[in-house]
Amino acid sequence: MKHSVEHDLDLATAKKATQKAFESYSERFEKYNPTANWSSETQCDVSFTVKGVKLDGALELKPKSIEMDLQVPLLFRPFKNKALDVVEREVRKWVEKARNGEL
Repeated sequence: MKHSVEHDLDLATAKKATQKAFESYSERFEKYNPTANWSSETQCDVSFTVKGVKLDGALELKPKSIEMDLQVPLLFRPFKNKALDVVEREVRKWVEKARNGEL
């Protein structure tokens, strides 16, 4: 499942906004054990557990977008749009804060 959130930030600021979004998400949804491991300045592996099933994915920062790719088992596909909405709202909120110098 691929999804993209557009931004107009430089990559360093986009990374900070993405990190803040993930921190906020992690606090709100702690029961899903979210993890994020940055393998480079633009690549991040993410995972969380839902109903005992571990979901893995990746984030990639690009000059004009934050690309998300999450491996979603068939069983969870009916919920993917809700999950994407939550993630996108969080990322957009922090991108806006970054634009306003609030990081």
